[in-house]
Amino acid sequence: MHDVTDSTAPIAITMGEPAGIGGELTLLAWQRLHQSGPAFFAIDAPSRLEAIATACGWTVPVRTIATPAEAAAMFRHALPVLPVGGYDIVARPGQLDHGNARPVLASIERAVALAQAGTASAIVTNPIQKSVLYGAGFKFPGHTEYLGALCGVRVNPVMMLATQDLRVVPVTIHVSLREAIANLNIGLIVDRARIAASALCMDFGIAAPRLAVLGLNPHAGEDGSMGTEDREIVAPAIEILRGHGIDAFGPMPPDTAFTKRARKRYDAAICMYHDQGLIPLKTLDVDGGVNVTLGLPIVRTSPDHGTALDIAGQGVADPGSLIAAIRMAASMAQRRKEARA
Repeated sequence: MHDVTDSTAPIAITMGEPAGIGGELTLLAWQRLHQSGPAFFAIDAPSRLEAIATACGWTVPVRTIATPAEAAAMFRHALPVLPVGGYDIVARPGQLDHGNARPVLASIERAVALAQAGTASAIVTNPIQKSVLYGAGFKFPGHTEYLGALCGVRVNPVMMLATQDLRVVPVTIHVSLREAIANLNIGLIVDRARIAASALCMDFGIAAPRLAVLGLNPHAGEDGSMGTEDREIVAPAIEILRGHGIDAFGPMPPDTAFTKRARKRYDAAICMYHDQGLIPLKTLDVDGGVNVTLGLPIVRTSPDHGTALDIAGQGVADPGSLIAAIRMAASMAQRRKEARA
């Protein structure tokens, strides 16, 4: 449990797609956390959140703040909101409006700037609708790559999905399966796994992380009879990682890598493509999954689901993943703060 009035800077929650469930999740997260913390503030339109609360019949006092420093003192009594100023936000549940692209991006940009300045301890991003953002010049495959550009990192950040029972790191992310196989190489696996091992130490307090590196093909290629990629790409990457002192093993057959017994053998699974890791993780705990961006100078997490346009405005959204993301962000930020001290 976190003291909502402690000296740690509050967490910034971005607006996300206004036509989706992000606003509802933020309001529900405050209802669940305002007595215990962690303290957070929304970067959003106060009037929009008030309208959502009224429509859903929820009692959530919304208070406008001028700076993040005001958030902790009022968090127990009201949801602090730092306005996304200068934009008209048209928010009809389930109905996308391309005019909202700029305020959505502005919310993310403001959150990153505040985290870089240290006035926000971390950022938690509500889901975005990329199709809406493309008209405003958004040229990134997703949140992960966009945040890397905003933070000016030279190496592409790494996406990790985490629950209490499983952590997965896809080596290739938002590309077709054909492209994922074509793009897979030794260096990419090594880079992703090294960033993951470093983050497990720094942000999760695991002194000597164990990494299971999954094979690409069924049965991890079965010595080349089902494809040579595991023998020629995955296995050499594992040897390089072990040479760097990282406890990596594999290639592990993907079809047995996620059993209850197998999961006890590792702290994170390095997966060759998006669905190889996300299907088992979401099957195990779709409501508690958290998207964590590794390799950034700031802490960023996000709920592991989309905008849910089909249920927006109905007051039935489950805030479990957002709450898990807030708690994980607070824990990661605290570890970094202690390390700096």
